[in-house]
Amino acid sequence: MNMRYRWTALIMVLLLPTWLFCQDDKELAPVSRTYAITNVNIIQAPGRKIEMGTVVIKDGLITAVGKGVSIPPEAIVIKADSMYVYAGFIDGLTRAGVIKPKEETKEKLKDPGNPPPDRAGITPQMDVRNFLNPSDKALEELRSLGFTTAQVVPHGNLLPGSAAIVLTGAPSGDAMVLISKSALYSELTGANNIYPATILGVMAKWRDLYRQAVQAKSYEGMYAANRTGLERPTSERTLEAFYPVIDQKIPVLFRTEKMLDANRALTLKNDLSFSLMLAELKDGWPMINKIKASGAKVFLSLDLPEEIKTTEKKDASTAIKKADSAKLAPANPVSKTKTPADLEKEALDKRKAEAIANYAGQASSFQKAGILFGFSTMSAKSKDIPANLRRMIRAGLTEDALLAALTTTPAQLLGLSDRMGTVDNGKMANLVITDKSYFNEKAKVRYVFVDGVMYKMEIKEAKKSDGTTKVEIEGSWSTTTQSPQGNSEGKLTFKKDGSGYTGTFSGGRIPAPVDLKDISLDGATLTFNYSLNFGANPVKVEVELTVDGDTLKGITTVGTFGSFPMEGTKDPKY
Repeated sequence: MNMRYRWTALIMVLLLPTWLFCQDDKELAPVSRTYAITNVNIIQAPGRKIEMGTVVIKDGLITAVGKGVSIPPEAIVIKADSMYVYAGFIDGLTRAGVIKPKEETKEKLKDPGNPPPDRAGITPQMDVRNFLNPSDKALEELRSLGFTTAQVVPHGNLLPGSAAIVLTGAPSGDAMVLISKSALYSELTGANNIYPATILGVMAKWRDLYRQAVQAKSYEGMYAANRTGLERPTSERTLEAFYPVIDQKIPVLFRTEKMLDANRALTLKNDLSFSLMLAELKDGWPMINKIKASGAKVFLSLDLPEEIKTTEKKDASTAIKKADSAKLAPANPVSKTKTPADLEKEALDKRKAEAIANYAGQASSFQKAGILFGFSTMSAKSKDIPANLRRMIRAGLTEDALLAALTTTPAQLLGLSDRMGTVDNGKMANLVITDKSYFNEKAKVRYVFVDGVMYKMEIKEAKKSDGTTKVEIEGSWSTTTQSPQGNSEGKLTFKKDGSGYTGTFSGGRIPAPVDLKDISLDGATLTFNYSLNFGANPVKVEVELTVDGDTLKGITTVGTFGSFPMEGTKDPKY
């Protein structure tokens, strides 16, 4: 049974009354991989916009963008109604989707000054692909913000292994991977109670490993050219992991939250001559000129210090003004009444306010210096990221520059510009759709496409009733759902249960009615979900309907396979 017919069987079971459950447990293809997003404001790239246009997606690619675009007959139509569509965002450094190995009890070393490489955190030969988990909640959180692509790295300290560029939505770890071994990952942190434990030891070990790798690679080349009379070189994976770096095929990706770490990474780059990526940089503004001269690629952290509360802002502002005035004005009797503690607090408040302003303004400073940069989410909390982006705008970063740092620039820095970063024909269908401009404080992400697969976001705030009409759903409802295979019939039942409802859905030869979950009636908006199994694969069905008297109308979303119109009428009581 090919993929098309397996999906047809599933959709018939879910929606049509004449089909039995199929027991094929292989992964299913969606009913259609063609979508048309209509009446949408298309932000193709920073500075390029098409108002109220259409985007067509087919087989994971964007096939048409513009006004007056023909909609394929098989397309699932998403009526965006003045929403906004952007290219999917790209994360420069994260561990979302990466499994953390279980910590094992380790034997005490006889010689802590010469530990095995893995005990010292030196495993550059490890591949992050071995640790990918597509079901990781952190991936879902990133995706819900609009991030469709990310550079992920393994857990560890000094040299944990190689990075990979992955999609934030895929059915398996292998399917997630766009580019394997995109960089050699490193953190300038030592081991616990064994060498190298100090930063001096870490730097020395880094240089030693790199230079050993250069010598080993040179000897291997010499041996390959003429083996006669030469001792066979031994294979050492730890050193071989450096070979692509030595050949300038991949960069070294350093996590450099602190300015000191960034300086150390730049020192290693200058000493050893490799390509460098500085990621998760939080306080790089004092060394902007040095970073620019180095040619290093940069990903700034989306983690910002907590913003000063309104009352604290006033106190800090007052402290700054007073401190500045004190430098210009002569001493007076009033100032003498302040204690040393008062003066120290004013100075502390000023330094705190200035530091927080510098963190928020870092991106603007890099923009003004002409340094290309993307963003990384390694230490940022997902819930804080939208607000932190708006803080950067308030601190002077333009919206176009911010959008570039989320899309076109990281695509360029990671070598992805030929397939993502803009909303153009031929690019991967990695898109984010919001109900307002993404940078609007009230904007919500409604849909995200990853490699052409649609993810519909749950919107917690539903429509409110005007209070003039009481909506009642208790009873039985006959429903009709439209699908490419034709109309299909079903039966919804609701029963009052305290302040809420219980309910079931049935249709066709489903063995028994399925229970509805998370039933919510907010004004005239009714939402619920239920689960069905197709073989061994559970499928979550989410429904959002608007109730108008004895009729209801809305959308049913079947997992990742698509959304379909649904309507119904209330059955008469006998």
